Amino acid sequence: MNKKIKLQELGLKDFKETWDYQELLFKKILDIKIKNRREEKNIETPNHFLFVEHPHVYTLGKSGDLDNLLLTQNQLKEKDATFYKINRGGDITYHGPGQVVGYPILDLDNFFTDIHKYLRFLEEMVIRTLAEYGITGVRSNGETGVWLDVGTPFARKICAMGVRASRWVTMHGFAFNVNADLGYFDHIIPCGINDKAVTSLHLELGVKNVNIKEVKEKLIKHFITLFEAEMTL
Repeated sequence: MNKKIKLQELGLKDFKETWDYQELLFKKILDIKIKNRREEKNIETPNHFLFVEHPHVYTLGKSGDLDNLLLTQNQLKEKDATFYKINRGGDITYHGPGQVVGYPILDLDNFFTDIHKYLRFLEEMVIRTLAEYGITGVRSNGETGVWLDVGTPFARKICAMGVRASRWVTMHGFAFNVNADLGYFDHIIPCGINDKAVTSLHLELGVKNVNIKEVKEKLIKHFITLFEAEMTL
């Protein structure tokens, strides 16, 4: 089992370009697995972890409801935002500057074959990172992602998640609001949930900006621990 993961920092990159790149990496891993099965080979499969920041974009999961997007095409243009219906799970979400977006493209045969566990580990990575800032992140029963003050009138989401998996290969991932402009969430019903708010780390800490590089370092530290992995550049 190959527990090495190649980390790539893509910077600010268009969502569709990044999606196409994810699909390329995803297909390469699947092709190796198919070849291994058909030809009884044992070629090692690679793993990837992409960090990226997107220009303003709304994405709708394959089981999502288009009615949860509250903007017309013209209004999207006015907001300098784009929209895509994509092949991950979950409903609608927003990506934009000030978010840490992570796309692990892993062959889970290298780690464990359990999608539920995979999602819980991604949540735990964020929960442990928040704890380092003195913030208690929690799970909300039946609602994937990381939340604050669940069970109170002030429940709010700080990290959204949605993944796709085929033959135990993953793509898509998480969007962690660090210095996000939450005004863009006003134009959707985030994740189809209309009775809870969203928040961002900088607001919870009462600061103008949080060091995003530091946040990424903490996320990777916890990811490596949870997945018992080795990260390479």
